[in-house]
Amino acid sequence: MPHLRPGGFVTPRREKRPLPRIPVPVARAVVDCAVYVDGIRQPGRISYTAAMEQVRSTGEGFVWLGLHAPDEEQMQGVGRVFGLHELVVEDAVHAHQRPKLEVYDETQLMVLRTVKYVEHESIEQASEVVETGEILVFVGPDFVITVRHGDHTHLSGVRRRLEARPERLSQGPTAVLHAISDLVVDSYLAVTEQMESDIVAIEAAVFGVQKRWLNIDPVYLLKREVLELRRAVTPLTGPLARLTANNALVPKEVRRHFRDVADHLTTVIDRVVEYDELLTSLLGAASAKVGIQQSTDMRKISAWVAIAAVPTMVAGIYGMNFEYMPELDHPMAYPTLLVALLIACSSLWVVFRRHHWL
Repeated sequence: MPHLRPGGFVTPRREKRPLPRIPVPVARAVVDCAVYVDGIRQPGRISYTAAMEQVRSTGEGFVWLGLHAPDEEQMQGVGRVFGLHELVVEDAVHAHQRPKLEVYDETQLMVLRTVKYVEHESIEQASEVVETGEILVFVGPDFVITVRHGDHTHLSGVRRRLEARPERLSQGPTAVLHAISDLVVDSYLAVTEQMESDIVAIEAAVFGVQKRWLNIDPVYLLKREVLELRRAVTPLTGPLARLTANNALVPKEVRRHFRDVADHLTTVIDRVVEYDELLTSLLGAASAKVGIQQSTDMRKISAWVAIAAVPTMVAGIYGMNFEYMPELDHPMAYPTLLVALLIACSSLWVVFRRHHWL
């Protein structure tokens, strides 16, 4: 609304306009970019635009572009250069997807969930056991684009190992997809082996002889982490089955390597299912043990309340201040009452002790 200034002049209010957003260059999200011809990396640094132009003008080799957590504008710029469908560009920006394989014309999109074991001194002090991330792999006839989300999803080791074996890279972009899938599934195996020690520790805590109160929170924590690992691992069976089938976009030799990855994934799934069932049993046993502990405590409390009720009742009777209480005049009334209370309370204590209430 306009407001009056001294002298009666009306001045309009200035509306606050949002500052224009400064786009971040795509190069900020680029981890590495290279052209590979016959499995050999071409020397020199090159932008992904120039690399794509070189490959498509010469008709030789393919481009491997690595990105880390690109935003929407950055990914749209990459999509325009490589001719990616707008739906896959949107998938690359928004993480936390289920593992899947989608095909758009000659472009395949593979979504992989990565896992990392979080080191901790003991499971009772841990707040997290498994940390997850995400890798998206776009595979075309002459390019492969890897988009990473998460701090532990490094692929530099994969690139170095493949560059040391040109015969593998000469098989094309799907060879890169296989190497990344193999790395991810191998990390699943490593994480399940590390989680086994936590499960053994929880099993010892649940079934071991303890004098202290059983803490059931670590069982719930590990159960949650195993379920998270299961959500990352199990859906990958479908995409790997499609890659090992008669897929025209995947060379025959590469399909054979994918079968080995699928076998490793089956081993991981068996372990995760076994851990899930074992933790379900441990959770039931822990709940039963906590219930027994609570019942034991309630019996102890009830026993002490019953023992305390005897002197409380006598004190209540003598505290009513009746005028005629014959035993008050007797000289041995007080010591007799104390002895009677001691005998009554001791008798109750012996009875409860024999029945293991105390």
